[in-house]
Amino acid sequence: MRAGFQEIDNGRETDFYVINTCTVTHRADAESFNLMRRAKRENPKAKIIVTGCLTELDEDKIKKIDNEALIVKNKDKNRILEILESRDSQLITHKSQVITFFKGHSRAFLKIQDGCNNFCSYCKVPLVRGALKSKPINTIIPEANKLVKNGFKEIVLCGICLGSYGKDLQHRVNVVDAIEALEGIEGLMRIRLSSIEANDVSDILIEKMAHSKKLCRHLHIPIQSGDNEILKKMGRKCSRQDYLSLIQKIKSRLPEIAITTDVLVGFPGEEEVNFKNTLDLIKEISPLKVHIFPYSPRQGTPAYNFKDRISPVPIRERILRLENIAKTYSFTYKKQFLNKDMDVLIEGHAKENKEYWAGYTDNYIKVLVKSDQNLKSHLVQVRLKKINEDVSYGDLYL
Repeated sequence: MRAGFQEIDNGRETDFYVINTCTVTHRADAESFNLMRRAKRENPKAKIIVTGCLTELDEDKIKKIDNEALIVKNKDKNRILEILESRDSQLITHKSQVITFFKGHSRAFLKIQDGCNNFCSYCKVPLVRGALKSKPINTIIPEANKLVKNGFKEIVLCGICLGSYGKDLQHRVNVVDAIEALEGIEGLMRIRLSSIEANDVSDILIEKMAHSKKLCRHLHIPIQSGDNEILKKMGRKCSRQDYLSLIQKIKSRLPEIAITTDVLVGFPGEEEVNFKNTLDLIKEISPLKVHIFPYSPRQGTPAYNFKDRISPVPIRERILRLENIAKTYSFTYKKQFLNKDMDVLIEGHAKENKEYWAGYTDNYIKVLVKSDQNLKSHLVQVRLKKINEDVSYGDLYL
């Protein structure tokens, strides 16, 4: 808005659309293309700006939908405002390469790292994001300060390969150094990590989580498969036993920590015995949540040429089985907190019931609290009285 632009809701007349795309799966591609078609239908005269990972390798497909679309590659994302302003010299020039507000969010997302050097056989990300790139700490802190001043009490540190943060910088630092720098910001109540690979969960990070008053007791550690044969074909650098040993180590130091993970179902060559090993792994680690994805062949990746693809029917059946097991063990994890007192950072009114406020504990349990007060962005103490599959309910301490 400081540059003369105003964000509006979809469906209204507008001058520009900015569509930030993803290309991790076929579904992500389809959703991005659908957004472009929708934009053309809603406002045929509007200029469509397309950025994100889909632009890196699929420019021709974008042009087939809208030959006039302005394609902005990832390296030029920070120039979008400049590009918009260049179309109207009357507008105030305000160059900014940081995000200071997230519409509709109570948590702020601070990206400190981009790129990936892992090259898993199924993943297109290194092809479109390139090598590791980290923000120096002296640029992270001002951005975080602005977010806190704008009312955000929790910052989520994000990156394509967050655990590799700092490895490319001349002055070598790591994600714990970034956390410690953020801990000093007055008014910031919570720091959460978005996702981190198992090999990057160091003893130093575990100890920081055990002692920090701001770092959330929640780690999202992707596994993708619980079978060593499939993990090897995927090009993953962590075996089943490595993963189990890590989770055991983490939980021995932090018994109440929430573990969430990603699982890829139907990878080429995945037989029933391989999939059963994944189910057994989920039972052993009892995660709070499992993000489940069907395997999606991505052109340009080694796995795209693998011959032993799995048909859609068994993939759908396996996903249903995994969803059921994930729900069961999520409930197993959450029920240990029944009748316990937890701090909840309220994000806003609950979608499920407007009489309630919704927020999350630091270990990422969603809690609904009934109150006539305006609790948005407040950290409140709650006693959990009811644990459900999706949400839990608590009584507020006044």
